[in-house]
Amino acid sequence: MTSDEIQNTTGWVFNIQKYSVHDGPGIRTVVFLKGCPLACRWCSNPESQSFTPQLAYARTKCITLSECSCCAEICTAGAITRGEDDKIDIDWQRCNQCLTCTDVCPSSALSPYGEKMKVKDVIDQVESDASFYTRSGGGLTLSGGEPLAQPEFAIALLKEAKHRYLKTAIETAGLVKREVFLEAAKYLNYILMDIKCMDPVKHKEFTGVDNTLILENFKALREAFPNMKIRVRTPVVPGFNDTVEDIQAIVDFLKGHDVEYEPLAYHRLGQQKYVNTGREYLLGNIALPQETFESLQKVAGQHPRAIIK
Repeated sequence: MTSDEIQNTTGWVFNIQKYSVHDGPGIRTVVFLKGCPLACRWCSNPESQSFTPQLAYARTKCITLSECSCCAEICTAGAITRGEDDKIDIDWQRCNQCLTCTDVCPSSALSPYGEKMKVKDVIDQVESDASFYTRSGGGLTLSGGEPLAQPEFAIALLKEAKHRYLKTAIETAGLVKREVFLEAAKYLNYILMDIKCMDPVKHKEFTGVDNTLILENFKALREAFPNMKIRVRTPVVPGFNDTVEDIQAIVDFLKGHDVEYEPLAYHRLGQQKYVNTGREYLLGNIALPQETFESLQKVAGQHPRAIIK
């Protein structure tokens, strides 16, 4: 691809988050791409799973139908009605995701998750904070969803970032075609990769897919890029992988691999997004006891490059 073709490549972005310090070294700008082949029950970015834009409704922002009825008038699906509090209710089964209501909502109570963007426009935003990256060793991080589920767009973003001397990182589940995974690695300085569970049956039950390709891609990455800086992360989720046996199996798998390893405590910070998009949060109100997580951190600490916070 020519430079112009790379810069004009388009894809779907649902958020650009500046000044992040948890998504790779230094201060970073995180670009979140739409689309994911997994459907993790605990996903904190459920708006990322669909490859297309979708409606979000923040009820607290609605100024009531008495003040404004634009959305109800424009909705041809009959999905918008009056609630008991005079704010709108949405029938998510009727909603056809046309998103016309988001164009007329004056308070942004109705907004779209997802915007089609050019590589140039994304990287221009990232590059605007270059001075912070220089001082801290930061740069661009691609996240999602699974950013490599939009392979052409993701790789074009990485190429353009490298062309502008920006350091690059990615947050990935590794569930992509091998050739895509290794092609992207050519333009990366740092990889954050999830290994959630070693049991393929349990992995499929909680994420919708087994872990065979993920583990194979990890091994292929280590072989092709032995000096790549990699941090493997495990979100510790109650009822899924919160046992000594689960974490020990991952530690054993990582033996002999010069990578960082970090267990992450389960949280429900994305739960409101399920409400906003008319979805059910499948894990309910479960919690991970602190003492359980601390005991699993000790197991993870067997790895020579464990990150324990």
